[in-house]
Amino acid sequence: MDARQEFLELYNTYIKREGAASLLNWLENKSDFFTAPASAKFHLACEGGLVTHSLSVAKLMLRYEDEDKESLAICGLLHDLCKTNYYKVSMRNVKNEITGQWEKQPFYQVEDSFPFGHGEKSVYMIERFFKLSGPEAMAIRWHMGGFDEAVKGGSFAISKAYERYPLAVKLHLCDMESSYLLEPRG
Repeated sequence: MDARQEFLELYNTYIKREGAASLLNWLENKSDFFTAPASAKFHLACEGGLVTHSLSVAKLMLRYEDEDKESLAICGLLHDLCKTNYYKVSMRNVKNEITGQWEKQPFYQVEDSFPFGHGEKSVYMIERFFKLSGPEAMAIRWHMGGFDEAVKGGSFAISKAYERYPLAVKLHLCDMESSYLLEPRG
């Protein structure tokens, strides 16, 4: 089963709330979610990287027996929704080490038409279709941990979120495990 089919199976199995079908329709027909990279240069910077990463994080999240399965699936599958329609393919010249010739190579470039912040943007995008619970919104908002711009700027709000919402810590840990231990870099 390919990543797209597996994503659809998990989504349809676990996510049942009102508006879920509309979000899935948007993902399939009005976004590049299933073809977008997970990053421009770090992890899964390749076609289909975003769906592969989201699926990986969801599978890790679903290991937690003490949480609602729908919440785990929502957080895992949709935490990086902000990366849909976010990257574009551009070209750059790269020197071929064997021939010494310059060749055009494709690469992913960020084109953020709605610069709202990473986690915040994912929460905003999901809530256009269905309501998130407080713990789900906090988990998705703070899943970047120390890489979040607010944290790098000195905000301590993440500490309060992690203290109050174990789901937020779990999503951050699963995202890091997937990104750094399970997925190819670059």
